[in-house]
Amino acid sequence: MRQLASKWLKTKALLHHPYTAVYIPETCLYSKDQLRMMLGRHAFVFIKPVKGGGGIGVMRVARERREYTCTRMERRYRFSSFGELAVGIEKLRLQRPYLIQQGILLAAIQSRPVDYRVKVVKVGRKWAFRSVVARQARPGLVITNLCKGGTLMKGMDALRKIYPRQVATRKRREIVNLTQRCIPVLEKRFPGIGQLGFDYGLDPNGRIWILEVNTRPQ
Repeated sequence: MRQLASKWLKTKALLHHPYTAVYIPETCLYSKDQLRMMLGRHAFVFIKPVKGGGGIGVMRVARERREYTCTRMERRYRFSSFGELAVGIEKLRLQRPYLIQQGILLAAIQSRPVDYRVKVVKVGRKWAFRSVVARQARPGLVITNLCKGGTLMKGMDALRKIYPRQVATRKRREIVNLTQRCIPVLEKRFPGIGQLGFDYGLDPNGRIWILEVNTRPQ
């Protein structure tokens, strides 16, 4: 069973398909110049390792009035200029390639961001859904990873805490349908994959975003 660690390769595959591309937040490889450009376009961004999981190394970076902030886990660092921010990130980030991803403000439950994990596996020649769950961030964190204290919920239970019943049902169906559209795109690009974990976010307007795809979903 093929596994693919690079978030960038999977993101590029989905970006190259016109249907799935519209669900991907703007994403690029990390560099100082790209960070400046992304912060000029978005209220905040996430910087995360190209390879890795469990929320390790993930940082939230924002420009706030007269300063920049960088949040990693519970720690928030403040910088008075972009130059100081860039130096600070170099000290904080792991010595490996990183991505910059447009920050998506996630619909929350009790002010704690929530995202959704859909796990599918290939059985014979067909793909089967194994789970649709939600992960609620630990109080004070912006990442939802369970290994970092996130709370696991049934996907439908979380949706119904945010939306009316009919809307929640429709959103779950949209997530499932989008997963079904993504699978052949990824399988064509990466033959041999046998399991996938899709991480979705819904913003306050109900728009669905593909935050990440894993070939070794936990």
